[in-house]
Parts: sequence; C-alpha cells; structure tokens
Amino acid sequence: MSALFSPIKLRGLTLKNRLVVSPMCQYSADDGVATDWHFTHINNLALSGAAMFCIEATHVEAIGRITPGCLGLYSDAAEAALKQILTSVRKHSSTAIAMQLAHAGRKASSARPWDGGQLIPESAGGWQTVAPSALPHKDGEAAPLALDAAGLKRIRDAFVDCAKRAARLGIDAIELHGAHGYLLHQFLSPISNKRTDEYGGSLENRMRFPLEVYDAVRAVFPHDKPVGMRVSSTDWVEGGWDLAQTIEFSNALKARGVDWIDASSGGVSPLQKITLGPGYQVQFAEAIKRETGLPTIAVGLITEGKHAEEIVASGKADMVALARGMLYDPRWGWHAAAELGGEVEAPPQYWRSQPSTQKALFGKTTFGAR
Repeated sequence: MSALFSPIKLRGLTLKNRLVVSPMCQYSADDGVATDWHFTHINNLALSGAAMFCIEATHVEAIGRITPGCLGLYSDAAEAALKQILTSVRKHSSTAIAMQLAHAGRKASSARPWDGGQLIPESAGGWQTVAPSALPHKDGEAAPLALDAAGLKRIRDAFVDCAKRAARLGIDAIELHGAHGYLLHQFLSPISNKRTDEYGGSLENRMRFPLEVYDAVRAVFPHDKPVGMRVSSTDWVEGGWDLAQTIEFSNALKARGVDWIDASSGGVSPLQKITLGPGYQVQFAEAIKRETGLPTIAVGLITEGKHAEEIVASGKADMVALARGMLYDPRWGWHAAAELGGEVEAPPQYWRSQPSTQKALFGKTTFGAR
C-alpha cells in the first residue's frame, strides 16, 4: 500500500490520504470578500485528489491583509461569500476544507505580486501597518506602528472572531500562519521583534503572543476539529529565528494540544540566503517530528509523486503539501495515486476518465448506458 495514500487521523478528522493542497494567496478578493475567482479556484482544487484543501491566508482584520486583494473573514459579507462557495464544494467533494488564519503585520499594504509586490504608501491607497516593533521590513520603507496592549488585544480578539466564523462555516480545520515574515513570525524572530516588554527579548517572551493567539483560537474552535500552525523553521539569516527555537516553540504548542506543524521557512528579512532544490525544507519537518513527536507537514518544491511517497514512507513527515505543483496540475493527486497504486475519490461525472489500466483508481465505480 502507498504510504502517501494511507489515512491519518487528526483529532476527530480522518483524512483518507496524506496529501494537502497548501494555502495559496490569489490576490483576487474585494475588501476581503471572496469573488468568482475563488469559486472557480476552490471548487477546482477540491477535486485534486488531496484529502485536505487549505483556503489561502484569510486575514483577521483589514489592515492585516498582505495586499488590497487578499482574502479576509472580518466581515459578514466575507463570511457570506465563503459560505456560498463552500456549499458548492460540499455538493461535489468530500475533501476536508481547512482555513489558514493570518495577519501580515508589517508586510501588509503591499501591491499584488503581478503589480510589483512592494509597499503601497498611504498616499497611494495603502495603509499604516503594525508590528511588534517600529522596524520596516526593508530599508527605506515607512515604519510600522509598534503594537501597544490595546492593539495586541484587538488582534487576538480578531483571530477569535474569525475562528468563530470559520466554525459557523463548517471549516474542518484551522492553520494559524506563523511563518513567512507575517505578524506571528514577526513576534518570534529577533530580527523583527526588539520589544523590551513581556513580548520581547527572551525566547519565552517572543513566543508569548503567538501562543496567546493559539490558545484563544483553540478555545473557541470545536474541540474535535484540529488546529495546526505553519512556521518558518529558520529565517536563513544569522542571528535570526532558527530550527532550535522552532523546536522549542513546537514543544510549547504540543503542550497546548496543537495538531500539526507545517514546516516552511524564511520571509522575515530580504537578507535571507536560501539554497533552493526539490524538498529543500523537508529537513525541517523531519527534525521537528523527530524532536517533538508532533505530526508534521513537509512543503517546498515537492513536485513528483515518488518523492512525496518517500517523504511519508520514510517517516520524515506525516503529510505532504503542494502549492504551485497543484496549480500546474490540478489533478496531481489522481496522477500520483495512479503511479503509486493508491486510490482517490472523484465525482461520478469524471469516472470515465480513469485510464483503462487503472480501473481501481477511483475505487468502486459503475457506469452503464443503453
């Protein structure tokens, strides 16, 4: 049996395989509200063969959006739009639907990537950003405002409100975005956190706000549904956040009942130096799993079915998540299952598509005509 296409249980959620569609920003929302593009995108990838699809970084307040086109869940309109999309998805797919809750902090107010991706000044339609400390992400940029006690409470409460909305929508799992230089990662990293209060300085202090957010979300999301955390395992900058600190953070989350660690890296500094290659971040998922015993998700330039199979079969990670590979091949899960001898679900409208040599690819199927 294929390890990649074997089941895994996360609290009360049983996934039929170990394949996840990573959250991928689409930069196509209207004041945080999902649009027709999201309807097409989510419905399409809910049929990929992956057992879980994670909705893109969904921001908990308007000023927390990475770009003006980023998705949010901070309004009734945003909740209603996602409800319509999820109703459609549920008609045709049994894929678990997760949501990544996020706040961009000082990396907010950015132009969409295809518009250059740089900071939008307030004079050009951008907004004042916030962060642990009044340090810009890049030299020459306007500085964010350092969050005070009221700001920290507002953001914690915003995460809670969005978790409640996600629960009302029937979301199956939540992933908190603690990676890629966004707000929770900004608190963790000594590069971006220069605070002198109880939220800065020592590792214990820098972990405090992300752990408070986790605790607050876990308290209001249904107990039988899992909550995981995406982390940047290293900043790839000397003197920054690193794997040893990530393991300490993961252990603190484990004590609080976290259900998985999604092990990515980088994003907090333009000075990062990363050597890219297939599976270049798998080492982090493997180390976190080994040192903490937590389920981990491996990510990063994993494009081949056999590579994903080896990662899971060898115990380096419990799940594998793909992003760009899924965009390029929206039926990646089908093709990997055919290659590895696995089985995936497909809607009956598509049953006739299975190759003549793969009659068990979609499980037990029937099709008659006269």
